Amino acid sequence: MLYDYLMQNYTAAEPIFFGDIQFDSISKPVLSQMFKQLCDEGRLVKYDTGIYYIPKKSRLSGNIGPNADIVAYYKYIERRGQISGYYSGNTLANKIGISTQVPQKIEITSNHMAARVREIEFGSRIFIIRHPVVPVTNENAPVLQMLDLMKSLDFYIDDSYQEVSERFRDYICKYHIQKSDIDKFIRKFPLSVFKNYYELGLEHVLA
Repeated sequence: MLYDYLMQNYTAAEPIFFGDIQFDSISKPVLSQMFKQLCDEGRLVKYDTGIYYIPKKSRLSGNIGPNADIVAYYKYIERRGQISGYYSGNTLANKIGISTQVPQKIEITSNHMAARVREIEFGSRIFIIRHPVVPVTNENAPVLQMLDLMKSLDFYIDDSYQEVSERFRDYICKYHIQKSDIDKFIRKFPLSVFKNYYELGLEHVLA
Protein backbone atom coordinates (compact mmCIF):
# COMPACT_ATOMS: atom_id res chain seq x y z
CA MET A 1 0.00 0.00 0.00
CA LEU A 2 2.60 2.56 1.07
CA TYR A 3 5.11 1.60 -1.60
CA ASP A 4 2.46 1.70 -4.34
CA TYR A 5 1.43 5.17 -3.18
CA LEU A 6 5.02 6.42 -3.19
CA MET A 7 5.68 4.96 -6.64
CA GLN A 8 2.59 6.69 -8.01
CA ASN A 9 3.32 10.07 -6.47
CA TYR A 10 7.12 10.37 -6.46
CA THR A 11 9.82 9.90 -9.05
CA ALA A 12 13.09 8.10 -8.41
CA ALA A 13 15.59 10.21 -6.42
CA GLU A 14 12.92 12.77 -5.47
CA PRO A 15 12.96 13.68 -1.75
CA ILE A 16 10.09 12.20 0.24
CA PHE A 17 9.29 13.90 3.55
CA PHE A 18 7.76 11.65 6.17
CA GLY A 19 5.63 14.50 7.52
CA ASP A 20 3.90 14.84 4.12
CA ILE A 21 2.62 11.26 4.10
CA GLN A 22 -0.72 10.68 5.79
CA PHE A 23 -3.22 7.86 5.74
CA ASP A 24 -6.38 8.10 7.83
CA SER A 25 -6.22 4.39 8.62
CA ILE A 26 -2.52 4.31 9.62
CA SER A 27 -0.99 5.92 12.70
CA LYS A 28 2.35 7.70 12.50
CA PRO A 29 4.21 5.06 14.54
CA VAL A 30 2.94 2.30 12.24
CA LEU A 31 3.76 4.40 9.19
CA SER A 32 7.28 4.90 10.54
CA GLN A 33 7.69 1.13 10.82
CA MET A 34 6.49 0.73 7.23
CA PHE A 35 9.12 3.21 6.06
CA LYS A 36 11.78 1.34 8.00
CA GLN A 37 10.74 -1.96 6.45
CA LEU A 38 10.92 -0.51 2.94
CA CYS A 39 14.41 0.78 3.75
CA ASP A 40 15.45 -2.64 5.07
CA GLU A 41 14.21 -4.17 1.82
CA GLY A 42 16.17 -1.64 -0.26
CA ARG A 43 13.08 -0.21 -1.90
CA LEU A 44 13.55 3.10 -0.06
CA VAL A 45 16.67 4.88 1.16
CA LYS A 46 16.80 7.15 4.20
CA TYR A 47 18.59 10.38 3.31
CA ASP A 48 18.29 12.11 6.69
CA THR A 49 15.87 12.26 9.60
CA GLY A 50 12.38 12.25 8.11
CA ILE A 51 13.70 12.37 4.52
CA TYR A 52 13.65 9.39 2.14
CA TYR A 53 13.84 8.65 -1.57
CA ILE A 54 13.15 5.89 -4.06
CA PRO A 55 16.60 4.86 -5.31
CA LYS A 56 17.40 5.39 -8.97
CA LYS A 57 19.41 2.58 -10.47
CA SER A 58 22.68 3.29 -12.25
CA ARG A 59 25.01 0.79 -13.92
CA LEU A 60 28.08 2.77 -12.89
CA SER A 61 27.41 3.89 -9.34
CA GLY A 62 24.56 1.74 -8.08
CA ASN A 63 21.74 3.64 -6.39
CA ILE A 64 21.45 7.36 -7.07
CA GLY A 65 19.66 9.74 -4.73
CA PRO A 66 19.04 13.50 -4.49
CA ASN A 67 21.93 15.85 -3.79
CA ALA A 68 21.94 18.33 -0.92
CA ASP A 69 20.79 21.26 -3.06
CA ILE A 70 17.72 19.36 -4.25
CA VAL A 71 16.82 18.27 -0.72
CA ALA A 72 17.10 21.84 0.57
CA TYR A 73 15.04 23.15 -2.35
CA TYR A 74 12.24 20.68 -1.71
CA LYS A 75 12.31 21.17 2.05
CA TYR A 76 12.54 24.96 2.21
CA ILE A 77 11.52 26.45 -1.15
CA GLU A 78 9.00 24.41 -3.13
CA ARG A 79 7.44 20.99 -3.24
CA ARG A 80 4.24 19.59 -4.69
CA GLY A 81 3.67 22.92 -6.46
CA GLN A 82 3.58 24.98 -3.25
CA ILE A 83 6.19 27.72 -2.83
CA SER A 84 7.18 28.34 0.79
CA GLY A 85 10.54 30.08 0.40
CA TYR A 86 13.12 31.60 -1.91
CA TYR A 87 16.86 31.97 -2.41
CA SER A 88 18.21 35.10 -0.76
CA GLY A 89 21.38 37.02 0.06
CA ASN A 90 24.51 36.39 -1.95
CA THR A 91 22.98 33.23 -3.40
CA LEU A 92 20.26 35.25 -5.11
CA ALA A 93 22.67 38.04 -6.08
CA ASN A 94 24.76 35.46 -7.91
CA LYS A 95 21.75 33.83 -9.56
CA ILE A 96 20.38 37.05 -11.06
CA GLY A 97 23.82 38.25 -12.15
CA ILE A 98 24.58 41.23 -9.91
CA SER A 99 27.41 39.40 -8.15
CA THR A 100 30.14 37.08 -9.37
CA GLN A 101 30.82 35.81 -5.86
CA VAL A 102 30.01 32.12 -5.51
CA PRO A 103 28.67 31.62 -1.99
CA GLN A 104 30.01 28.72 0.05
CA LYS A 105 26.81 28.64 2.09
CA ILE A 106 23.47 28.72 0.27
CA GLU A 107 21.07 31.31 1.73
CA ILE A 108 17.34 30.61 1.80
CA THR A 109 14.38 32.38 3.38
CA SER A 110 11.57 29.98 4.24
CA ASN A 111 8.30 29.53 6.11
CA HIS A 112 9.73 26.25 7.36
CA MET A 113 12.23 27.96 9.63
CA ALA A 114 10.82 29.02 12.99
CA ALA A 115 14.05 30.60 14.24
CA ARG A 116 15.18 33.98 12.93
CA VAL A 117 18.20 32.34 11.29
CA ARG A 118 19.83 28.93 11.51
CA GLU A 119 22.49 26.92 9.74
CA ILE A 120 21.38 23.52 8.44
CA GLU A 121 23.63 20.84 7.00
CA PHE A 122 22.63 18.33 4.33
CA GLY A 123 25.38 16.01 3.20
CA SER A 124 28.50 18.16 3.06
CA ARG A 125 26.60 21.38 2.24
CA ILE A 126 25.70 24.11 4.73
CA PHE A 127 22.56 26.20 4.23
CA ILE A 128 21.67 29.41 6.02
CA ILE A 129 17.89 29.43 6.51
CA ARG A 130 16.03 32.56 7.64
CA HIS A 131 12.48 33.22 8.72
CA PRO A 132 10.58 35.55 6.31
CA VAL A 133 9.12 38.94 7.25
CA VAL A 134 5.71 37.68 6.06
CA PRO A 135 4.67 34.15 5.03
CA VAL A 136 5.89 33.25 1.55
CA THR A 137 3.31 32.16 -1.01
CA ASN A 138 3.25 31.31 -4.71
CA GLU A 139 1.97 34.81 -5.39
CA ASN A 140 4.31 36.96 -3.29
CA ALA A 141 7.59 35.01 -3.47
CA PRO A 142 9.14 37.00 -6.38
CA VAL A 143 8.34 40.35 -4.72
CA LEU A 144 9.64 39.34 -1.29
CA GLN A 145 12.76 37.89 -2.88
CA MET A 146 13.52 41.13 -4.72
CA LEU A 147 12.91 43.36 -1.70
CA ASP A 148 14.93 41.03 0.52
CA LEU A 149 17.94 41.36 -1.76
CA MET A 150 17.78 45.15 -1.52
CA LYS A 151 18.40 45.12 2.24
CA SER A 152 22.18 44.92 1.83
CA LEU A 153 22.57 45.52 -1.88
CA ASP A 154 25.90 47.35 -1.71
CA PHE A 155 27.44 44.32 -0.05
CA TYR A 156 26.70 42.12 -3.06
CA ILE A 157 27.04 44.18 -6.22
CA ASP A 158 30.09 44.00 -8.48
CA ASP A 159 28.78 46.31 -11.24
CA SER A 160 27.61 49.91 -11.48
CA TYR A 161 24.16 50.91 -10.24
CA GLN A 162 23.07 51.30 -13.86
CA GLU A 163 23.95 47.69 -14.67
CA VAL A 164 22.37 46.47 -11.43
CA SER A 165 19.24 48.44 -12.25
CA GLU A 166 19.04 46.62 -15.60
CA ARG A 167 19.22 43.25 -13.85
CA PHE A 168 16.35 44.25 -11.57
CA ARG A 169 14.35 45.54 -14.52
CA ASP A 170 14.73 42.17 -16.20
CA TYR A 171 13.62 40.47 -12.98
CA ILE A 172 10.55 42.71 -12.69
CA CYS A 173 9.55 41.98 -16.28
CA LYS A 174 10.15 38.24 -15.89
CA TYR A 175 7.82 37.98 -12.89
CA HIS A 176 5.35 40.68 -14.00
CA ILE A 177 5.78 42.61 -10.75
CA GLN A 178 3.61 45.70 -10.37
CA LYS A 179 3.90 48.78 -8.17
CA SER A 180 0.94 47.61 -6.08
CA ASP A 181 2.90 44.44 -5.26
CA ILE A 182 5.84 46.50 -4.03
CA ASP A 183 3.64 48.87 -2.01
CA LYS A 184 2.02 45.92 -0.25
CA PHE A 185 5.26 44.64 1.27
CA ILE A 186 8.02 47.26 1.17
CA ARG A 187 7.12 48.65 4.61
CA LYS A 188 7.88 45.25 6.12
CA PHE A 189 11.55 45.75 5.24
CA PRO A 190 14.28 48.11 6.58
CA LEU A 191 14.67 51.68 5.31
CA SER A 192 17.68 50.57 3.25
CA VAL A 193 15.22 48.84 0.91
CA PHE A 194 13.39 52.15 0.24
CA LYS A 195 16.74 53.82 -0.42
CA ASN A 196 18.00 51.22 -2.88
CA TYR A 197 14.62 50.88 -4.57
CA TYR A 198 14.50 54.57 -5.47
CA GLU A 199 18.22 54.94 -6.23
CA LEU A 200 17.87 52.17 -8.81
CA GLY A 201 14.97 54.08 -10.40
CA LEU A 202 12.70 51.05 -10.32
CA GLU A 203 9.54 53.02 -9.62
CA HIS A 204 9.61 54.08 -13.29
CA VAL A 205 9.56 50.45 -14.46
CA LEU A 206 6.54 49.35 -12.47
CA ALA A 207 3.01 49.79 -13.74
